[in-house]
Amino acid sequence: MKKLAQTLLAWYSTAKRDLPWRHTHDPYAIWVSEVMLQQTQVETVVPYYERWMDRFPTLEALAEAPMDDVLNLWEGLGYYRRAHGLHRAACERRAAGYRTLPKTVSELEALPGIGPYTARAVAAIAYGADVLALDGNLRRVLARLFDVTLDISTAAGERRLRELGGSLIPKGNASDFNQALMDLGATVCVARAPRCPDCPLVEICLAFRAGVQEERPVRGARRARPHREIVQVVLRRGGRVLVGRRPQGGLLGGLWGFPGEAIKADERPEDAARRTVGKELRMGYSAMRALGVVKHAYTHFSTTAFAYGCRAGDGTPVSNELIELRWVELGHLTGLAMGKVDRAIADLLADEQLPG
Repeated sequence: MKKLAQTLLAWYSTAKRDLPWRHTHDPYAIWVSEVMLQQTQVETVVPYYERWMDRFPTLEALAEAPMDDVLNLWEGLGYYRRAHGLHRAACERRAAGYRTLPKTVSELEALPGIGPYTARAVAAIAYGADVLALDGNLRRVLARLFDVTLDISTAAGERRLRELGGSLIPKGNASDFNQALMDLGATVCVARAPRCPDCPLVEICLAFRAGVQEERPVRGARRARPHREIVQVVLRRGGRVLVGRRPQGGLLGGLWGFPGEAIKADERPEDAARRTVGKELRMGYSAMRALGVVKHAYTHFSTTAFAYGCRAGDGTPVSNELIELRWVELGHLTGLAMGKVDRAIADLLADEQLPG
């Protein structure tokens, strides 16, 4: 075990990736990077991280920022609950009189939006705690190194990986050890076609010896991702369009978007658009026409959004789904934080002459 850790750390000393959050020991900066990296590729995260740290360089700066500013800076990174969690945790720490994050895993996990992995990553990387930060890369590397035949998505499989990984941590060097495993999984021990000849641990990898490295880790069958069809409507009145803010806590919470509804079985998209305006928003309208179709995949489902534009009639719109409605000039849509589907629809408007 000791030789494994020594070999891995020697490899890491020369092969580690040059990432901006590795040039600091600031727990706040490391926390931000770990939250951004959840379910997101490093290449995507780097520019977001740099803009974030420029705008919110400290926990206090983040706590003092309006949520709209936070969401605007996060737009395009997805999984917006992460941004809400960062802001809530910063506000909670500032309200308690602290200017940085706590040091222990239990205290970190008590903060909003911080789960077991993030708590351990911050504790290990920022504070040097001898804990294992078990992310997807570490799961894959450990499952191959020790030829773990358990389904790693089960409690038993998770427990086995934690036992194995925890036994490897060199006392006092958990920061480099965790990051070395992360880099090995990201660059060499990749999910498909692992680069085994380039691996510093190939001689002690049990899965490689058995020729089953591409069969590890073992995972249960994934459920098919459901698909949803929705309609979204751009109502225009006097050079402005109607947008609404989504409620906190739900999908895309706090973001702005165009009113919409799920398309019912056997319902045409245009009929759904007319129903959305007439029955859901309780508005008169005219000159309804198709603007385009936007497709997007979320974590647990995919969606096809049919966008329609029309001229709004008299009256004041209402909504049971959106917590705030606002008429906004087209040029001001760029200043509102939106999800990818709504932003794609907003981009369509740049080339459209909607009925006004």
